[in-house]
Amino acid sequence: MTVDTTSVPSEYARSLIQSAQAHGCDVEQLLADLDIEPEEIENRLHFSAIKYGKLYQRVMLLTQDECFGMFSGGQVKLGSFRLMCLTVLHCRNLRESILRSGSFADICRGFKVKAHLAEDDYIARVKMGPIHGLAHNEFDSMLSEGNPHQIRTSLAVWHRFNCWLIGQEIPLELLSFTFSCPEDFKVLAESYPAQLKFNQPFNGFEFPARFLDYPVVQNQETLMDFLRSAPYHLVISDSLKSSIKAKVRAILSKDVSENMPTAEEVASRLNLSVTTLRRHLQNEGTSYQKLKDECRMEAAFHYLSCPDFTNTTIAERLGFDESSAFFRAFKKWTGVTPGEYRKQLTNR
Repeated sequence: MTVDTTSVPSEYARSLIQSAQAHGCDVEQLLADLDIEPEEIENRLHFSAIKYGKLYQRVMLLTQDECFGMFSGGQVKLGSFRLMCLTVLHCRNLRESILRSGSFADICRGFKVKAHLAEDDYIARVKMGPIHGLAHNEFDSMLSEGNPHQIRTSLAVWHRFNCWLIGQEIPLELLSFTFSCPEDFKVLAESYPAQLKFNQPFNGFEFPARFLDYPVVQNQETLMDFLRSAPYHLVISDSLKSSIKAKVRAILSKDVSENMPTAEEVASRLNLSVTTLRRHLQNEGTSYQKLKDECRMEAAFHYLSCPDFTNTTIAERLGFDESSAFFRAFKKWTGVTPGEYRKQLTNR
């Protein structure tokens, strides 16, 4: 039985399904292959984070499109996101990285949308706009037909990516959308800490300008872990930010090797006693061990999609002493062996 206690907004999954349909995929077969019931996506506010990760990886492979469910305007080739990350890692600060990301979108085939940066003495604004060479009327037409959920996903990914680059949370002063508030955005409007506004002249967000001068602290080694845990951390439900399980999961997902912190170490980071931590997690329907298994399982899905990684290599990266231990754990989590899971990927 799959261990799963964390969720993302269901509209993120619906956006992926819409993208798959637009590419001509057999959605009914896709969901059946992943043991996902249609009502899990259609009739609920939240969707399993683990299943979302598997759904994203499968849709990405089927469509050969690495858009993360975002509003990109075109088909983004696999590997583009990794190359963009490598491009901005050597920037001195967040300001340079946002500008360079935009320049990358200008020349990378598939992107028609990029982030435009503006700033004054106190406020920085990241605004969704066309790439260089795309006429504004063409962009406006494309935007008018855009999916609100894809636009929301784009802003969420941009924000989370910027937070990762500088290694800390960037508080938002404003989250702006050009469209009216959809019914299923009501929960977001009620829970999001920033000031939400709809029917505005732009899609984007604002934050204190001082963060633009914060240095980029990531490197190629940390990028590996970042890409491994995508897309979960890029689209995690905003309403989960205050939950203890989300905070614990964020800590554990940074390192799924044998160096994963103990429950006592996690409790210390959160300024809690380990007893209080376990009580909070129990009240939220989970446990430290379940979250630990969930993070390792999610990482295993990613590593198994990399053909160059042997089971022995994956076992070592996940902190197992022997590949046989990884074999048993994966089958316990999913009901299939690592080899059977890889065969499913290959058959698709």
